[in-house]
Amino acid sequence: MKHIIGFLVVLVATVLAPTAQAQSGYPARPIRLIVPLAPGGPSDILARSMAQQLTDLMKQTVIVDNRAGAGGVIGTDIAAKSPGDGYTMLLLAVATYSINAGRYAKLPYDPIKDLKPVSILAGAPYVLVTHPALPVRTLKELIALDKKRPGQLNYSSGGAGTGPHLATEVLKAATGMTAVHIAYKGAGPAMTDLMAGQVQFQLANMIASLPMVKNGRLRSIAVSGSKRSRALPDVPTIAESGVSGLDEVGGHMILVPGTTPQPIVARLHQELIKVLQQPDVKARLEGEGAEIFGMSPEQSAIVVRAEIERTGKIIKQLGLQAD
Repeated sequence: MKHIIGFLVVLVATVLAPTAQAQSGYPARPIRLIVPLAPGGPSDILARSMAQQLTDLMKQTVIVDNRAGAGGVIGTDIAAKSPGDGYTMLLLAVATYSINAGRYAKLPYDPIKDLKPVSILAGAPYVLVTHPALPVRTLKELIALDKKRPGQLNYSSGGAGTGPHLATEVLKAATGMTAVHIAYKGAGPAMTDLMAGQVQFQLANMIASLPMVKNGRLRSIAVSGSKRSRALPDVPTIAESGVSGLDEVGGHMILVPGTTPQPIVARLHQELIKVLQQPDVKARLEGEGAEIFGMSPEQSAIVVRAEIERTGKIIKQLGLQAD
């Protein structure tokens, strides 16, 4: 999500006033929050935190429903085909959503028409992590080891078409690395196998990986983004390490079916902003290396469309189409 920061420079999060119709009687039953990836990844972690807070604010249970498969396409399609009544939401990375739009020649849903963003909530850089037993401590050393052992190193991701997958392929293209991609059904399982030494490295979202870095189960050697992370101030950026073109910030967003009335979208956005402004939520996200965005539906839609266009070009350049 290279250009999202540019949007945020001029962004003032707008809370749209819900109409009396949206306030009256809504919500009257539990709300489903679909996460199209396996438990344990950054999308799932953020979803469960948001769900609990929304439950308290909206006085109705918000249930996290993990629907993994096809790099997020299955769960996204379920959300897209759900009634637009405010009782189904979808939480996933902006990168996953936009990359899938470029990887597949034909999706079971229209990524522009069938779902509409409510808000891009927060984002965190990717951190390049390795198993502690791998004899590297810098990106330069990882590149050298890869070239010494061509095709023998493996890297994991939460699935083909996820932001970390594409970012790693960009890294490979820029450096000539030949590491083999091992796709998992979510960042959680990918992280588990990395810690077990089944794969050697991963570009992971910081929200999911920071605890393992801090307890020594993973080694961090570089971070994406245009500046160092406040959560890992001693870790250089990938650009500082000699590789340009990876200014990615992995943002996460909530969408609803495209037929959802605007007053309900506005109500949901209002409640999400309240959650993001709570001191404990803000402290937790910032402590995990994330930056809070809280973008309006209109600004979120602009960013999503721009990302679909940008990542589509990269996918074509790297030949990463799924079909």
